[in-house]
Amino acid sequence: MQEYKTIEDLGDLNGKVVMLRADLNVPMDENFHVTNTARIDRTVPTIKLLMKKGAKVVVISHFGRPEGKGDTKNSLSHVAPELEKALGSKVVFVEDCIGEAVKNAVASAKNGEVLLLENLRFYDEEKKGNEEWAKELTKYADAYVSDAFSTAHRAHASMVAAAKNLPSAMGLLMAEEVNALTNGLNNPKRPLMAIVGGSKVSTKLDLLNNLVKKVDKLVISGGMAHTFLKVLGVAAINEENSLVQMDMLDTAKEILATAKANNCEIILPNDLVWSKEFAANAEHKTVDLDNIPAGGTLLDVGEKTVATIKDKMAECKTVVWNGPLGAFELKPFDAATNAVAQYAAELTQAGKLITVAGGGDTVSSLASAGVDDKFTYISTAGGAFLEWMEGKELPGIVVMKK
Repeated sequence: MQEYKTIEDLGDLNGKVVMLRADLNVPMDENFHVTNTARIDRTVPTIKLLMKKGAKVVVISHFGRPEGKGDTKNSLSHVAPELEKALGSKVVFVEDCIGEAVKNAVASAKNGEVLLLENLRFYDEEKKGNEEWAKELTKYADAYVSDAFSTAHRAHASMVAAAKNLPSAMGLLMAEEVNALTNGLNNPKRPLMAIVGGSKVSTKLDLLNNLVKKVDKLVISGGMAHTFLKVLGVAAINEENSLVQMDMLDTAKEILATAKANNCEIILPNDLVWSKEFAANAEHKTVDLDNIPAGGTLLDVGEKTVATIKDKMAECKTVVWNGPLGAFELKPFDAATNAVAQYAAELTQAGKLITVAGGGDTVSSLASAGVDDKFTYISTAGGAFLEWMEGKELPGIVVMKK
C-alpha cells in the first residue's frame, strides 16, 4: 500500500471540508426501505475517522440509474436515515450535489458533522467524466477521499477528475480492498488457485487469459466448463443439454495451450449433475462425462469433481474466487458451490489458506453457503473486482498513486 495515498497523507483535517466518494448504491424495496446495508456499513469506519479528525464530511455517491435527471425513486434522501443509523450521529441531507445548496450547507456545518449530497447521476456530466463539472462538485471542499472501490473501474467525474482537483487519498475500505486483492492475485502466497464459474466463456475471456498466466491452478466450472469439456472430446455435450458455445471452441483451445505453456494446471469437472429441467428440486442425477443423457440440462458438478477441487485446494496457500460452480440459485444445484465454499472457509479459519472472493453472484452464493464471514476477504465490488482480476488498471485506483 506504500504506493498509494492514504488519509494520513492529508495531514491535519481539523476544520477542513473533506469530500468522501462512497458507494451507497444499496438495494431498496418499493417502499424505499434499504434491504441490505452492507455498503453503508463498510464505509462507516472511514466517515468516523474523518469525523474524529474534526473534518466536515461531505459524502457523495451515485444511486440507481436516473440517466442524468432527478427523480424521487433514485434520490439518496432514502439512504440518509440508514447512514445516520449506521453512524449513530446526525446526517444532513442536501438536495443537490453542486451549487448554492451545497455552499450553504457546508458553511452551516460544524467540525465533525456529516452531509450527504444528492445523487451524482442526476447529472449527465458525472458519467461522462466532465472535468468542468467536477470543479463545481469539489468547489467547496479542501480534500478528497475515495472509498468507492466498486466504482473504481469507471472514469466518472467523481472518481477521477474530482480526485485530481484536491489533495486526495484512499479511504479505509478502498485501501482494504486494494490490499486484499494485491495479496490475493498480484503478490500472493503460493501455490495460488483461482476458481472461475459463470455461464459463458465469452463473458470471461479477459479473465481466463489473465489468470492462466498468473495462477498455479485454475478451476473452471459453471456453464463455461462445458465449452472446455467439448474441446477435450466429451461428445455428449451439445447446445441442447448444456451451455457449450460452439463458436468459442478455438478460443478455449488457445486458453488451454496458454495454460500449459505457463505451467497452470486446469481443473475441469469429471462428473456433472444432470437434471430433467431448469427448476428447483427437479428430477436429477449425477453422471460421468461418458454417460450424459441426450435431453435435459447440466446444472452442477458432481461429488467426484468436488473431491478433486478440495484435494487441489489443500495443496494451495491462496484462493481467489469469482463465480459459482453451478446453478446455485436453484436447490439442490447449490451443493457443489456450498461444499467447496465451506471447505475453503474451514481451511481459512484454520489459518491454512488465504481466501479472496468477489462479484455479485459469488457474494450471494457464499452467503447462501453460510461462509460470507469466514473468508479472508469478500469484495463488495462486481465489475471493479472482475477487471482487477483481468489485470486491467482501474482509473479510480491509478489516480490514488503517489
